[in-house]
Parts: sequence; structure tokens; C-alpha cells
Amino acid sequence: MLSIYDLAIQYGQQILFCDVNLELQAGKRYGIVGANGAGKSTLLRIIAGQESATAGSFNYPKDKKLGLLEQDHYRYEHNSILDVVLQGNPKLWQALLQKEKLLQQEHLTPDEGMQLAECEEVILNEEGYSAHAIAHELLCGLGLPQAKHHDLLSTLSGGYKLRVLLAQLLFSNPDILLLDEPTNHLDIISIHWLGQFLKTQFKGVLLFISHDRDFLNTVATHILDIDYETITPYPGNYEKALQSKAEQAELREKALAGQERKIAHLQSFIDRFGAKATKAKQAQSRAKQIEKIERVEIKDSSRQAPAFDFPTVRSSGKTVVEVKGICKQFNELVVLDNIHFTVTRGEKIALIGPNGMGKSTLLKILLNKLSADKGTHEWGHETYPGYFAQDHHEMLFEQQSALDWLTAHSSQQSSNAIRNMLGRVLFSGDDAHKSILTLSGGESARLLLAHIMLAAHNVLVLDEPTNHLDLESIDALADSLTAYDGTLILVSHDKYFVSKIANRVIALTPHGARDYLGTYDEYLQHFGEDYLASPGVISLENKEPVVKKVMPVVVDGQQQKLRGKLEKDIAKWQMQIETLEKGLHEIIEQFANPSLYEASKNAERLALEKKKEALQTELAQVTTAWEETIVRLDEVGG
Repeated sequence: MLSIYDLAIQYGQQILFCDVNLELQAGKRYGIVGANGAGKSTLLRIIAGQESATAGSFNYPKDKKLGLLEQDHYRYEHNSILDVVLQGNPKLWQALLQKEKLLQQEHLTPDEGMQLAECEEVILNEEGYSAHAIAHELLCGLGLPQAKHHDLLSTLSGGYKLRVLLAQLLFSNPDILLLDEPTNHLDIISIHWLGQFLKTQFKGVLLFISHDRDFLNTVATHILDIDYETITPYPGNYEKALQSKAEQAELREKALAGQERKIAHLQSFIDRFGAKATKAKQAQSRAKQIEKIERVEIKDSSRQAPAFDFPTVRSSGKTVVEVKGICKQFNELVVLDNIHFTVTRGEKIALIGPNGMGKSTLLKILLNKLSADKGTHEWGHETYPGYFAQDHHEMLFEQQSALDWLTAHSSQQSSNAIRNMLGRVLFSGDDAHKSILTLSGGESARLLLAHIMLAAHNVLVLDEPTNHLDLESIDALADSLTAYDGTLILVSHDKYFVSKIANRVIALTPHGARDYLGTYDEYLQHFGEDYLASPGVISLENKEPVVKKVMPVVVDGQQQKLRGKLEKDIAKWQMQIETLEKGLHEIIEQFANPSLYEASKNAERLALEKKKEALQTELAQVTTAWEETIVRLDEVGG
């Protein structure tokens, strides 16, 4: 569906990629990976028509629709959240607006009656009678409870506004879907839901960028790896792509070694016998052989990993911090309610839970950046906490270079130590003089981590440190935190990262804090479906879980019997949907009759309107039941 020909991007002397030829097919999901600055987002902007390539072209059928996540939520501030999603289908949205305008009139002229009938036809063809149900489902899946769907978009925080725009994009159902870091503003529940949605419901071409290893492995059917100044496609998920890439690199190394041995052997003969008249022809022949050899070229990889290492200033006391009865609410929203726990030296705690449960708020209270409404916390003897804030702008907000900023915030360190540290986090040469206001998310994160490393804390409090890091940086950070001999309190939605590091899990749930001494994988085994793995949604108002029913695992004959019943239910719902749609078509045809709008037929027209609304309601209900039964059938398996 999407063809790319001889594509190249170059900035000055820097080649990001060149001579790229790809055929991307519908039904395939392509995860784009590469180092920060390799050109991942640039590739999406080129396909979206927002940026021009240095060379090459791409095309897709003219009748196919391309969808890219909007960032400008300001144009929708005074629309309801639900309406913002519905505007993802402009044709349907205009028909809905026109219909509403016509129905507000007391009497319709024959021409207006025809307009209404045309609106109804558009609404039916665009699946408008199930549109509200679909929009509600998308919003709930992305963590916005249905009770808020009629609120104005302006009532949400920036992160939740982007979720609404993501729901709008998914609702638009494009043929080619471009997603740049779609998980950045989602909690693990919403990430899980989005992954399943993209796998089971999206049928077009998907190109997405993600630094979430688990999301890549779950969603991708193919990987597009930007490295060695080209884009290499690999079948399979990220782990399979890594394996294939390593195997190909090994083959190239072996080919180069074999070639070098052959050249050395030929050159040895030339050096030994080239001066002898009796061997001159043979030496010349071998020299020509060397000239004809097409040298194996191994380009340098653009992948670089920072060298993270967190030294500790000295060992803390056994008790690191004691939390007693912490409570916090914002207006009517209670985010923390009577939280108790004690952290001891050497523990690496993952603080988990859905967005809105107060994880970041709790960290800010512990660091005295917010005050609790009730309760206390007390740091233990010789504790020196270092803090990584989820919002980088809390520290990086002035017009300074990276070097000047790190120097100003590390006054005890020598200039050599500061420059060495910048090099370790990939700010070498001129990069050290970049303005901190122009740094990418990944660069900002590495600079803040450099500051923490120089300070040598014995307690690290990290709030979503992996959000903007590339995969190499995440691996390097995970390794360094695993080796860290201090105490760690970590908030992260990255399951791979949490699984690798944590030896204790504290889950903030709607019913209080759940404390488990063990790894994240052991926590999952102990509690089964938890708030990180289930497709539930936490209400922003009362934090009551709204969870889709999950069918129990059934085996053998029971499983087959249940599958049979669900398949029959699906067939039943499909027949009902067809019958209801046929009924709606018949009513719409009656609305197209100009005589219906004569004064003498007002009662008949009103009766038809009520019947149509009843059919629309029933169609939406049946469609929802049909979709849920399909989900249940998928969960039963077999």
C-alpha cells in the first residue's frame, strides 16, 4: 500500500539514510527503531508531507487516507471530549451537525427534508449510529472514564488532551497510521489496551516509533531499523530483529575476515615473488585479482549507548524513609489516601499503578516539593536523595548551554570531570554547547542523569526516567541501576525496565497501597491480573475500577462448548445488526419523500423520527454486544 523509492535524508555532511526502497503492506505493523537523531520522526514527517526528503519519493493509492497524531489541542479546547473524537471523521461530523441544525427547526421545507435524508444516509454509510459507542470505547481504553466524556477538553491536563487526540486519530480509521511515541503519555493499562487495539482492530499499514521494548514486541510484525545510513527491514518483533541484525553483522564480519585473509595471501605471494622474472606473470595475475575484489564495507553503527554509573557518597542508615498516613487531594479528587510504608537500605522499589493514582505526587511529597494534606514522612540517617522529575522543564528552563548548565549545578566538580561526564552521556564536542532549550527529550533526560551521577546520591528517586530515552540508553540505564548499591524508588510504565530492576513492588490501587517484597514478575505471579496487566480503566473522579469482564480459562470440552456458544451469539448479533440497518434504510427512504413534510403529516413524521431513534439506540447496543462477544471469544482461545 505504501511504496518508498530511493529515499534519502542528509543534513550538511551528515547522512541519516539513503537509497531506501521499501514496500509496506496493509495488515502489517512496522516498528521504527534507531538511535536518537537517526531520523525516525523525520521519516514519519516525510510520509505525512510535513517535510521534504533530500532525494527519492514515496506514494500510496490516492483513495487511501493517511493519519498522523495531531499535537494542536488548542483548536478543540471548547469542544466536548466526545465531540473531539467524533471530529476524526469530518464527513460524519458535518452530517451530524447539519442533522442537529435541521432538527432544531419546528417545520422543515421539502428541500430541508431532502437535506435531512441525505444527512441520515451519510450517517448510516459512515457507521454513525455506532459512532458514539466506538468513541466511548476508545476514550475508556485510553484511560478517560465515560463520566467525563461530555466535559470540555479544556478541563483535562496536557497529557490527557493528547490521549483524546489519539482517540480521535484511531476513530478516523486511516488506511495508513503514523504514530510517534504513542505510549509517552499513557499508563501501563492504556498501553496494554492500545497494543491490543492495534493488533486486533487496525487493518491498515501501521508505522510507529516506540522506545517501549514490551510495546514493540507486542505490536510489531516487522521492524524498520535506521542504522548504517540506511533503513533495514526485519520480519518479526524487536527481539527477533535484534537477533537477525546480530547474525547479519556476524556474517559481514566473517566475510570481511575471509576477504582480508585472501588478500593477505595474494599480497604475500606478490611480495615474495614479484621481483623474480620467472614468477612475474603470476604475481601480476594475483595483483589483478586483488584489484577485482569488491571489498566488504562495514559502516559504523549510529547506535551509541551512554555510560551510566551511579556512585554513592556513603552508605545510609538501615531505615531510608518512613511514610505514615500520607493523604493528598486536589479539589474534590483524592489521589493519595492513608499511604504507609517503610523503605530500607538497598531496596529497589517499583511504585506502580494507573495514572491518577498519585505516584508522581507521592514522590514530590517525599522530596518536599509538595506538602501532604495529612500524614508525615521522615528520611533516615545519612540519606542523600537524588531526584529525576518526569517533567524535564522543572530544571531545564533557562537559556544556557548543556555545559554551562551542568557546571552551574555541579559546583563541587572540576571542569574536566564535568566534560568527561558530558562525554559519557553522549554530549561530546560541539554537542556540549547546545542550548538546553533546544534539546530533545532523550538529550534532556541524559543531561539530568549526568547531574545525578556527579552528585553521588545514596538514594535515587526516579519518575519515569525512560520516557524519552532510546532503547540502547534504556538498556544501559537498567544495567547501571541493577548494579547500583544504594536505594532506589522508581516510577515507570516500562515493564521490561521494572522487571529487570525492582526487588520490591508497591502498587497504588483504588483500595490503598499493596506492598510486595519480590520482583515484578513474582508480583504478577502472586496477584495474577493486576493493575499493570489488566485492561481496566481507573475513574478520575472516584478511582473505582471500570473493568471489562474477562472470561475464565476453560479447557478441553468446556472450552469448545463455550466457543460454540460465543460463535452462535456472534452470528445472532450480526443478523440483528443487518436487520436493524435494513430498517434504518427503509425509514431514511421515507424521509426522502417530500410529501412527508406537509403539515398534515407532522404526526407521521414525528412517529418515524421516534422509531428511527429507537432503532439507532438498539443498533448501538447490539453493535457493542457483538464487539464484546468477539473479544470474549478471543480471550477463550482454543
